[in-house]
Amino acid sequence: MEIKARGLTFDVYEGGPADGDPVLLLHGFPQDHREFDLLAPKLHAAGLRTYALDQRGTSPGARPAEVGAYHLSEPTADAVAVLDALGVESAHVIGHDWGAIVGWWLASTHPGRVRSLTAVSVPHPKALGLALRTRAAQRARMAYFKVFQSPRAERLLLARDGAVLRGMFKPIGARGEKYVEAMRDDPGRLTGGLNWYRATTGGSPGSPGVINVPTTYVWSDKDGVVTLTAALRTADWVEADYQLVAMRGISHWVPEQAATALAEAAIRRIRGV
Repeated sequence: MEIKARGLTFDVYEGGPADGDPVLLLHGFPQDHREFDLLAPKLHAAGLRTYALDQRGTSPGARPAEVGAYHLSEPTADAVAVLDALGVESAHVIGHDWGAIVGWWLASTHPGRVRSLTAVSVPHPKALGLALRTRAAQRARMAYFKVFQSPRAERLLLARDGAVLRGMFKPIGARGEKYVEAMRDDPGRLTGGLNWYRATTGGSPGSPGVINVPTTYVWSDKDGVVTLTAALRTADWVEADYQLVAMRGISHWVPEQAATALAEAAIRRIRGV
């Protein structure tokens, strides 16, 4: 469906029982709502209603040109406005990558709209910021931020028929091809996604506060972005029921590489509320 909110038009993909508890699915970069294609049916089987949102930069009708329009306060406000348009007072939130960061922001700034949070891959931004300040390994893992912020990023990522993008998606094989094709065929989608990086400063995705909603953070030991330090220190910023789920042998692309294990963790969190 198309949802008009905040002067923009968002693509939202719904599924599951009409009377099921609502779950808002927030994707990351360089993906879209399809990264939840393996997860959503498992949530539906558990009686949950899902709304997978193509966030700003990805939805064709929600691509502001100004880099400042991608500061994290904006996609956070988008999520609230989409829930309003759907008539959903509060939802369970599952977010991956940038979607996890929006989830952290939502839970911090609009706790009444978030029944529970399952943040996947990216830890609480303050924990990530601590790791960036104190661990050279974390700084090295996020050095790509400067590349993605560069005005040459689009050309670099699309060179040689998207070879860099394909390399990023190697752990999920052919499933990554659809994202490469989408950005090759629609360069505005790529620029929109990169603007999330360009809107950050110092490589840090901002600083939401303490989380007071039930939260699960899912980290994987083969994630090339997030160190164990950032994962462990996330607990410092959650003052509600909290669980760290560590997955072995799984890369950054958890929703597609470990959909069953992620569904189990998310459903456990949702049912525990």
